[in-house]
Amino acid sequence: MGTVKIDLHRKDREFNAAYALDDAEGVKLLLADYQKFVSRKRCGDYAAVEVLIDIHKAIELAGLTDRQRQAIELVYFGELTQAEAGERMGITQQGVDFNLTLSAEKLADIYYYWASHGEGYTTGGRIDG
Repeated sequence: MGTVKIDLHRKDREFNAAYALDDAEGVKLLLADYQKFVSRKRCGDYAAVEVLIDIHKAIELAGLTDRQRQAIELVYFGELTQAEAGERMGITQQGVDFNLTLSAEKLADIYYYWASHGEGYTTGGRIDG
């Protein structure tokens, strides 16, 4: 019989290629895929569980304002448009976008900190593994 090779690091490489978590744009891409990770978690994907835990831990540590946290929750977790989130928050769509950008910058700082302290991430969107 032949041997079967299992690529244990394939998911890490795919994740690394998709998200550069040490900058705001990479964090926004990750947050935009939040529901995808929730779906993967429901299918038993433990890597997705780890990503979700890290997202929530980063949000907790980032020192976000209530408005920044609310913008993330409504747009990325609640799947509202920025305009819909703005209506709920009593601000403009541009205000929501501004809060999301500031939030993403603060979250990128957390991921950068983790990378520089060997906490499972490296800069450039690569995960140590």
